[in-house]
Amino acid sequence: MSTLAKQLQTMEAHNSIFESAVRQLPLPVCAAFGSASQPQAVSFANSARVLSTKDSDSVARSFPHSVRASNNVVLESSGINAKVAQGKRVAVLFSGGPASGGHNVVCGIKHILGQGNTLFGVKPGPKGLLQGNLFEITDADVGAIINTGGFDFLGTDRTKIKTEAQFQQVKTTCRKHNLDAIVVIGGDDSNTNAAVLAEFLFTDVKTDGSGVQVIGVPKTIDGDLQIGDLLPISFGFDTATKIYSEMVGNILQDTRSSLKYWHFIKLMGRSASHVTIEVALQTKAAVTLISEEVAEQRQSIAAIVDQIAQAVVARSAKGIMHGVVLVPEGLIEFIPEMNTLIAELNDALAHNAAEFAEEPFDTKADFIQEKLTTDNARLFASLPAYVVKMLLADRDSHGNLQVSLIPTEQLLVDMVRTRVKEIDIRIPFSAHCHFLGYEGRCGAPTLFDAAYTYNLGLTAGSLILDGRSGYMATVTGLTTGGAPKAIPLTGLLNIERRHGQDEFVIEKALVKMDSAAMRYFSARRAEWAADDLFTSPGPRQLWGPAAYQQPISVALNSGAESLAFKIG
Repeated sequence: MSTLAKQLQTMEAHNSIFESAVRQLPLPVCAAFGSASQPQAVSFANSARVLSTKDSDSVARSFPHSVRASNNVVLESSGINAKVAQGKRVAVLFSGGPASGGHNVVCGIKHILGQGNTLFGVKPGPKGLLQGNLFEITDADVGAIINTGGFDFLGTDRTKIKTEAQFQQVKTTCRKHNLDAIVVIGGDDSNTNAAVLAEFLFTDVKTDGSGVQVIGVPKTIDGDLQIGDLLPISFGFDTATKIYSEMVGNILQDTRSSLKYWHFIKLMGRSASHVTIEVALQTKAAVTLISEEVAEQRQSIAAIVDQIAQAVVARSAKGIMHGVVLVPEGLIEFIPEMNTLIAELNDALAHNAAEFAEEPFDTKADFIQEKLTTDNARLFASLPAYVVKMLLADRDSHGNLQVSLIPTEQLLVDMVRTRVKEIDIRIPFSAHCHFLGYEGRCGAPTLFDAAYTYNLGLTAGSLILDGRSGYMATVTGLTTGGAPKAIPLTGLLNIERRHGQDEFVIEKALVKMDSAAMRYFSARRAEWAADDLFTSPGPRQLWGPAAYQQPISVALNSGAESLAFKIG
């Protein structure tokens, strides 16, 4: 075997030149944790900040232990913990869709727990917790996974723990493994589940009558888990948007090269357009749709199509026969007429589930259409078969329409083509469709996400060692050194309609029309539509001139003076 062949074999199993290098990348830590080489756990104390929602009274009645313990007060670090608990047995799991940086949360927890406590990994996700599928995480594991990947070390799933039988399964797992704490790394739905688990496990779980602590960690590439200055962004967002921006930048350069195609690119982000507006700010595409703006302006499908068609016509008049349209994944749910239809469809499917399941495939659409009001039935009947099919597809485990399966970008292409011909039959219009989703969820984290997630892990572990439960770890001051804090989960809960009934949920953060990011985008988009002013941000960097760049939208919304982040 040649020397090169031997070298290539050593690079298998996550040992590429790049992966081997990023494992050695030093990570900054918040000053509160002390030395970056040997961070120490911190204690927490009440701040002056109390959280509440419109449903706080109902939350207090349903989560009495958690609310009584936290009073919905935000915690802030109060110095190094001089009396770190020993003998703690902690389980960590990933929940929901993957996100880059998940491994570093695990590494941060392991490092802060130290040798006197034990960390268990749960495979895969909440399902693994129900099944009791736990294993001990070693120092060698941490060395192998740091600064790499998304959730592949443990795997993940979308099981929602909500039935009495499931709660008893969790209790059995806690008793079997003598667990003292559980860390749930996930998005808004997963952290809602963490709040429910924290209340259920608060007391009388272990044989001595004590409870099991539950701490949440904020993850979602969608960016829809934000709480103002307390949580400016969830982890994974920066990595995903930089990956998408690189690919969109490549396509923009291709359009300028081939000079004849329009590319309609759907971007992941089911319930909010944070990903889309960030990619727009990074790349300056010709047309970008923002779901929240569509909803606020009550734009119809026809109005959206005409907006795009007019851009196509205006650019063609200048000899520009190409462009890129960015489409949020969840757009269709924000179009008022479609939102009304989907809401009625959700209720109709929930209340006629048995009959719908027995209905032959060819008549399912007719069956449901008969359950709709006249206006919704008319709209439903007007949609292409490929859209109807996806509207009737199974909902996800949280009762949500799987909008990623709806080819919104293809629907827009078909309708824009027709509209352009109505305006001027001589204008050429050739289009391609793309959906950028899974490509961005699990890449090696950017330096921002790598540092952010590691410090989130240090914070989560410190909360456990400080005896806290029912909180979500957070790190604030991302441009001024970073500060570990804790957000009471019950202070975030609202009541929403899910599966045809009211449920407690953490409200998704949508793009605000008066945000600094939206104002800047609105001020520049006409120029981007009129000419090729796009930029290609290039690949994400872990060292180099762009390594310390935070998301543009986060920098704008937080009032930062530059794009640089600073932790430590």
